[in-house]
Amino acid sequence: MSASQPDRLLDRIERPQDLHGLSEDELARVAQEVREHIIATVGEIGGHFGANLGTCELAVALHSLLDSPRDKIVWDVGHQAYPHKVLTGRRDQLATIRRYGGLAPFCSIAESEHDIMGAGHASTSIGYAVGLKEAMRARGDRDAGRVVAVIGDGAMTGGVAFEAIHQAGGLGTPIVVVLNDNGMSIAPNVGALSRYFNRVRLNPRLWHARGGIEGGLTKLPGGIGAAFERFGPNLKESIKAFAAPGLFWEELDWAYVGVIDGHDVRALRIAVRDALAARRPVVVHIATVKGKGFGPAEDGGLEGMERWHAAKPRSIANGEVVASSQAADVKPPPQYTTVFGEALLEECRRDARVIGITAAMNSGTGLNILQAAMPERYFDVGIAEQQAVLFAAGLALEGARPVVAIYSTFLQRAYDQIVHDVCLQKLPIVLAMDRAGLVGDDGPTHHGVFDIAYLRCLPNIVLMAPRDEAMLVHMLRTALSHAGPCAVRYPRGEGVGVPLPQEPMLVPIGTGEILREAPDAGGGDGHRVALLGYGTGVSKALEAAALLELDGIEATVADARFAKPLDSGLIAQLAAEHELLVTIEEGVLAGGFGSAVWETLNEAGGGAQTRILRVGVPDRYVTHGAPALLHEEIGFTAERIAERVRAAIDRPSATFAER
Repeated sequence: MSASQPDRLLDRIERPQDLHGLSEDELARVAQEVREHIIATVGEIGGHFGANLGTCELAVALHSLLDSPRDKIVWDVGHQAYPHKVLTGRRDQLATIRRYGGLAPFCSIAESEHDIMGAGHASTSIGYAVGLKEAMRARGDRDAGRVVAVIGDGAMTGGVAFEAIHQAGGLGTPIVVVLNDNGMSIAPNVGALSRYFNRVRLNPRLWHARGGIEGGLTKLPGGIGAAFERFGPNLKESIKAFAAPGLFWEELDWAYVGVIDGHDVRALRIAVRDALAARRPVVVHIATVKGKGFGPAEDGGLEGMERWHAAKPRSIANGEVVASSQAADVKPPPQYTTVFGEALLEECRRDARVIGITAAMNSGTGLNILQAAMPERYFDVGIAEQQAVLFAAGLALEGARPVVAIYSTFLQRAYDQIVHDVCLQKLPIVLAMDRAGLVGDDGPTHHGVFDIAYLRCLPNIVLMAPRDEAMLVHMLRTALSHAGPCAVRYPRGEGVGVPLPQEPMLVPIGTGEILREAPDAGGGDGHRVALLGYGTGVSKALEAAALLELDGIEATVADARFAKPLDSGLIAQLAAEHELLVTIEEGVLAGGFGSAVWETLNEAGGGAQTRILRVGVPDRYVTHGAPALLHEEIGFTAERIAERVRAAIDRPSATFAER
């Protein structure tokens, strides 16, 4: 943990205004002290790491020039905003970040007046900035604050960023965008835009070339310069486009400044000060190093920067990497992500039509396994979930069997494409939704709890969720064998430890499975309760049944396997043979799996006679913290489920019970 050091300037910074009176040498010193504080603190507790080390000088430069919160700094995503948090009164609370009850992992308007917006998804900062400044202009407030958006080059691959750039250029919105260019998001950036930034970033001759090109053209000897003057601006602009990196922006009515050394406080302050004074849309293009100041990240190339995007708890001590202490003979169950990645590779080997697609999350989704083994069958579209699904639609129309691997929370960004381009046309696309459920430390922006509800209402789609890692392998084969769209949700973390199948089997679509049947208790407490789980809800159902058995309550446990189509026969059987039917899902209750069960029974005429208790995520955003703590908070534990079942049995009059 970072400890205060004698004469540390950072200890005097309680608010951003404390930077205003410091010299540039002192500001550079503060930036380095912020970096050391992050390395010491995050290396101990874990959290977003590399991107924050790259923005220390930037955060200091911005806050030394601006008067936050009157002036607005909008940090895209927020995993590069730890230095901002340190400088805005949260220095001593950094050790609580991502912990239950501690600082939020991203910017949060509920946490600080200096956090202008709360977001954990990429590419949104410019849109926010345009809205903020246009609202100030609409009020007619000539003395309104200045607005700066900070966005990474990885986030610039998201289409919504370009929509905001287009609007700001058309309106002439006086904002400044700092393009933080480090060649990375989480994984190395891809695509033509990334190659453009690479050319600019790696060619020092372009860093300050723009200013002299036009003047140089008009000063050429032998009458050539005069000819350029005569030919007018079109020819000059065409020639400048070959050498100047900012034409892309200037054609959209933005002024371009760059490329600036993002670790030079003085250069940053000059560039940002000039940009703010322009009172028009300006982009300041800076080059930074992800992991700056931490050798394994900074010196490890792209691999090192990707590995140190986040630091594991207790992975760094005294600025050095700590060797793993895990015993060699302890082998935990495989991660669901790894199981999926290996299963997809096997499916690609089996069927030449199968293709894997990710949106800038190759290792996060397990597609790095396919990338390494069969790169020709692997595609990364960048932070562009809409394009990932559209690309898959085009592939499917030509006979391919695309698998789009995206976190549940990020798939929300491609909803129109799922509705309009996939489900409407019944295209055989597999949506593999990693991180389904409460993901833990990343909090409400990353919890994957809405997908059941937002996909269940769509015609033509099949929804399934495995109870364990073996079922995930079977369901991937099933989805690839289906003639229409399928979505498979599975959680973050380790599997339950069951053996993986040598050969996947097809799971009959729309069928559930009884895993534990309560014995005929002859009028006792047997056959009184049925627990119907979906996905991770199945293991909770089995654990709760074991606890209920200790109280003499025998419960039937079934795995629904599918949320659409539901096994209506199994549901009718469970409802007819038991007094209480409990649905368990790690998703929102509103419109979720439990609601689907109730709708099915109601349409069959048995809804009024069946008592249903729904267990799931309540109608609110759940905070960040360890998953076990979050499960306890919302009642998604075997103990709380058993407790609610006992209470329902003791209160037999209700016909429809819910959270």
